[in-house]
Amino acid sequence: MDYTIFAVAVFVVALLVFGGVFLIRPRRPGSGADERPADEGREAAATATAEPEAPEREAGPAERIDVTEGAEHAPPAEPEPAAPEIETPPPSAGRLVRLRARLARSQSVFGQGLLTLLSSDKLDDDAWDEIEDTLITADIGVTSASQIVENLRTKVKVLGSRTPEEVRGLLREELLAQIGTETDRTVHTGPHGDRPGVVMVVGVNGTGKTTTTGKLARVLVGDGRSVVLGAADTFRAAAADQLETWGSRVGAPVVRKDEGADPASVAFDAVSRGVEEGADTVIVDTAGRLHTKTGLMDELGKVKRVVEKKSQVDEVLLVLDATTGQNGLRQARVFAEVVNITGIVLTKLDGTAKGGIIVQVQRELGVPVKLVGLGEGPDDLAPFDPEGFVDAILGGAEEG
Repeated sequence: MDYTIFAVAVFVVALLVFGGVFLIRPRRPGSGADERPADEGREAAATATAEPEAPEREAGPAERIDVTEGAEHAPPAEPEPAAPEIETPPPSAGRLVRLRARLARSQSVFGQGLLTLLSSDKLDDDAWDEIEDTLITADIGVTSASQIVENLRTKVKVLGSRTPEEVRGLLREELLAQIGTETDRTVHTGPHGDRPGVVMVVGVNGTGKTTTTGKLARVLVGDGRSVVLGAADTFRAAAADQLETWGSRVGAPVVRKDEGADPASVAFDAVSRGVEEGADTVIVDTAGRLHTKTGLMDELGKVKRVVEKKSQVDEVLLVLDATTGQNGLRQARVFAEVVNITGIVLTKLDGTAKGGIIVQVQRELGVPVKLVGLGEGPDDLAPFDPEGFVDAILGGAEEG
C-alpha cells in the first residue's frame, strides 16, 4: 500500500515537471498566425489591403529589347536645324521700272505741282516766283532752280502755246539737263584679273549704310556675281550681325571681328579672303562716323589706305538720306575731303517729295547719283536712271 502511494506521488511529480517544461518552451517565429510579431502583423495587414498587381503584359514594339544589340533602342535624335535657304534675288536690270509707281506716288507733289503751275493761263512774275519756290522746296538748290526757271521762261515765250503735253516736254527737258543724261553712273564692281572689285560704303549712322551694303550684295548676286562682305563697322555692336543676316540670305560670306577691333584690319582681311576665294566683288561696310569727329574721319581714310595695300578700291559710295536736305550735303562735303567719293547712294527717296536733292548733291560734289533706295524691301535698291526718274515724278510714263 505504501509502495503504491509512493509510486503515484512520483508519477504526479514527474508529470508536473515535464508538463511545465513543455509549456514554457520558447516559441519559434512563423510557427502560426498568432505567433507573428506585431510589426509583421501590420505589414501583412497593409499587404492585404493593397491592390493586386496587374498581370504582366507583352512589351510593345517601342519597348522591346533588341536581343541582337543587347540594349534598348535610344530615343530618336532631334533633327539638326536646316541651313537657311539661299535666295536668288532679281537682277538689277529693270528695277527702277518696277519701282516707278512707288516713286511716282512719293514725288507727285513736286512733279504735278510744277506741271499745274506751268499750265496756268497766266504766267506772270508771281507765277514764275512760285515755280522757283517749288523747285527750291524740293531741295533742287537755289542755283539750279533759278537756271531752270530762266530757261523755261525763255522757251515758253518763244513757243507761245502751253498745252499740257508741251509743258511736260519742256519741264522734262530741263530736269534731265540738270540731272545729266551723259554721266557715267556705272557701279564698278567687276574683278580685275586675279583680284576682286572692291567697294567701300561710307556714310553717317542712320542713313541706311549697312542696309545698303546688304542690298547691294543682293543686286550683285542677282546679276550672277560672287560677293564677300567685310563688317568693318566695329563700333556698332549690331552692325556685323545685321550684315551677316544679309549675307546668309544670298550665300555671301562675311568677314568680321570682335566689337571694337581695328576697322582697317577687318577691311584688309575681307579683301584678302576675296582674293583667295576668287570672288568677283568685296563690299566693305565702314563705321557710320559722325562728320564732326575729325579723328574718326581720319580713321576712315586709314581704312582706304590699308585696303589699297592689297587691292585697288574701285568705288567709294557715299550713302545719303534723301530726307536730310542741306544737312546731307554738309556731310557729303566732309566725306569727300577724306576719301575720293565716286558715287552717291540716295536712300529713302520714296519717303520724300524732295527728289531735287539729286540735282543739288551732284552739282555740289561733281559726283553722280548711282543708286537709289525706294523702300524697305530687300530688293528696293535700284541703279539710278535719270529718264526713268523724271518720267516717274512727272507721271507721263507707263508704269512698269
